[in-house]
Amino acid sequence: MSKNILITRGGWDGHQPLQTSERFATFLKNQGANVTISDSLNCYQDNTLMSSLDLIVQSWTCGNLTNEQWKGLDSTVKAGCGFAGWHGGVIDAFRGNIDYQWMVGAQFLGHPGNIKWHEVVINDWDDPITAGISHFKIKSEQYYMLIDPSNQVLATTTFDGEHDPLLRGVVMPVVWKRRWGAGRVFASAIGHVDTDFNVDEARIIMERGIIWAMRGPLSIGV
Repeated sequence: MSKNILITRGGWDGHQPLQTSERFATFLKNQGANVTISDSLNCYQDNTLMSSLDLIVQSWTCGNLTNEQWKGLDSTVKAGCGFAGWHGGVIDAFRGNIDYQWMVGAQFLGHPGNIKWHEVVINDWDDPITAGISHFKIKSEQYYMLIDPSNQVLATTTFDGEHDPLLRGVVMPVVWKRRWGAGRVFASAIGHVDTDFNVDEARIIMERGIIWAMRGPLSIGV
């Protein structure tokens, strides 16, 4: 795999952007990719760098994008560069930018019960990202989000209502993919902390989603 990949990391430290990004940087390097890591969002307005990319992996909770940073990210993904990430690093980034939320396909609202056991149900075993993955349980935050109905949802979770009776029976997407212009976008709500990805199903889905989002012919063999 000779691909150029940018990983951006920062924002709220509670989501362990260093540890999670290092995990997937190692995975990508082992696949033969050229990986650049940035601790600044200014990279999004570096035209030379952005035009060379096949994939952007983001782990940046909250924070703000300047207009120029957003224009650089937006135009790069629309031109065919992939975009992927997990949990708050993409789903709760840049709360003031609704265009960014549109690109990702969701915006975090809350996690009733905080860290809790919940089941992730696979919706589509025909998709290469989730093929062969069984339903699984994970002890982490169960994200409640605003979701774009155009997302192609690959896995969901159901709220039991224990911490908010109004949510009993609500089915919420956990893993999805979508398009933004010519670019592929992949997101997973799993990944509050790095050890979430010690759950094999969560890790494999994320690895496959990253590969799927990458510019070029699809080749998912992980």
